Amino acid sequence: MISASLCIRCKGRLWCRLSHCPILEKFETKKKAVSSIQEKEFTGSSPPSLFVSRNNYPFVSIAPLAPPLVSEQNSFLDNPEQWFGLSSNQIIQLRSQLIQSKTNMKADQASNPSNDLLSLQELALSVQPVEAQFQLQEKPKLNLSFNETTAPLGPIALLEKMSLQENPRIPQKVDYLVSDTAVKSQIAIQELFDHGLPVHYLSKILSAGTLGIKNNRSLVPTRWSITAIDDSVSKYLINKSVKYFQQIGEIELFASNYLGNSFFIVLIPNNWSFEMLECWLPGSPWTLEDPTYQQSKEYTIIADFELYGGRKKYADNITGAYYAARLAIAEHLVKRKRQATALVFREIGESYSSPLGVWVIRETVRNALQKKPLRFSDLDLALQYLKLRLQVPFQNYKQKSHLLDALKNQKKITAWIV
Repeated sequence: MISASLCIRCKGRLWCRLSHCPILEKFETKKKAVSSIQEKEFTGSSPPSLFVSRNNYPFVSIAPLAPPLVSEQNSFLDNPEQWFGLSSNQIIQLRSQLIQSKTNMKADQASNPSNDLLSLQELALSVQPVEAQFQLQEKPKLNLSFNETTAPLGPIALLEKMSLQENPRIPQKVDYLVSDTAVKSQIAIQELFDHGLPVHYLSKILSAGTLGIKNNRSLVPTRWSITAIDDSVSKYLINKSVKYFQQIGEIELFASNYLGNSFFIVLIPNNWSFEMLECWLPGSPWTLEDPTYQQSKEYTIIADFELYGGRKKYADNITGAYYAARLAIAEHLVKRKRQATALVFREIGESYSSPLGVWVIRETVRNALQKKPLRFSDLDLALQYLKLRLQVPFQNYKQKSHLLDALKNQKKITAWIV
């Protein structure tokens, strides 16, 4: 039997060395029919959207995503920044319309793209739906897959040929930076973010291998590109702005709940530092394989943190959710022109029946920070209130937290090194 503790940390990365994750397989849905596709071809307008797999990297599959429908409204199908408030079923219904028409390539082909790859890249660079004709090698397989980083993925088929039926609408700033093959991808990402382009768009064009120095350009698996953008943009905001702002005046507590995810964000007057603590409650996806966990009161809590100097390695406990939450908090502090230490508590209940992607974390934290906070003059008072709101005994979190210990013992957080 697989332990829930391992599953909570692994989240489908196959640390158990099985060929397929038995938990994710439980969420496979094959009853959603794509009744409008009777043949091996269709015409539709891509949101625009593109998915790059990580299996067998550096040999990857790259798939434009499109429904068998031409509509300017299709942009909503791949814009998670507009989904907050939708139910799980609504999100799954949206995503199940998108057909993955995949083709196989080597990742470094982006440094010298073929005509086929250039067409896929042009589609990804568009900021509005692009009408295209898709010829498939087979009828789409009726299936829906889930993981903790990306939004659900729908029916899949091998692509024979794709032809764009209209010119993609690419912003001038994007076209300039994509054409400049001497600009590093990190600089391009920062400039495009400052230009007002959303992070879901940035992750897509990074994944398509359109940014960076020419010989270094590569197709980036979508799961990696989402986290890379959250990480890169949040570090940019923190190092460029947040660390130079005045500290907030008092302790602030924000909260939001969405799709069974309860978030509590505590901002504390101090130099920048960040910690996220996460607990998957009995009945949630990564605990289902272990019936003993359903009855136990010894909840598994995982945590990652950083101090003023930032992280030196990947947050491999919380994984992509860490960077999604950190981005939302960095955006909030930049908007206010303030600096703080941030603690994020996340409890995931059984109503979060299948993983829907880290956009859930990013958008729920954003939502929490848009609300009016509770304010406290003393950290103990804030934590006493938090104890009443959390389902898991606070002592469990306290034992896992690095920053709480530092704050309670009045150590200089800036002196700590991760």
